[in-house]
Amino acid sequence: MSTVRLEAETESVSFTDLSRNPKGVAARAAALGRLRVTHRDAPDMVLTTAVRAEGAEENLTTASRLFLALMKQDDGARALLLALPEVFPWARHLDAEEVRAFTVELLEALSDAAELGAGEAVHRAIVSWRATARINADPEQLRESLRPLDGDDLGQVEVRG
Repeated sequence: MSTVRLEAETESVSFTDLSRNPKGVAARAAALGRLRVTHRDAPDMVLTTAVRAEGAEENLTTASRLFLALMKQDDGARALLLALPEVFPWARHLDAEEVRAFTVELLEALSDAAELGAGEAVHRAIVSWRATARINADPEQLRESLRPLDGDDLGQVEVRG
């Protein structure tokens, strides 16, 4: 399941509106291109046309394939590595090898999202590398992360997104 980020101007209706007037809400979604359906007791959903959803999938597949092709060429790989901190400012806390590993993992995850519908892989890659950057940015956390474990029970782990 992939996460879709919608612009602030996306219109919305309640789930109750959808259940009371499905034809009207469907027509509105078709006219707008997409419509957020809010639900008090569940995550919001997005109602869109199949043509629009298929177009978004095709765009992701094309972009993914393009980036993978660029990574196979020295100049393209260099450009992607230089662009990464622009897209993810926290990447400045990663060393050169970590930036390279993040780039490869991100592009592979984008490919999985495009080709297999495995969109959560992109989110996991970003969250895990952002956590690495957060540790690298804090000298105390970095020092602690590099300390040998010597069989210590580290207890519960807090995951921050």
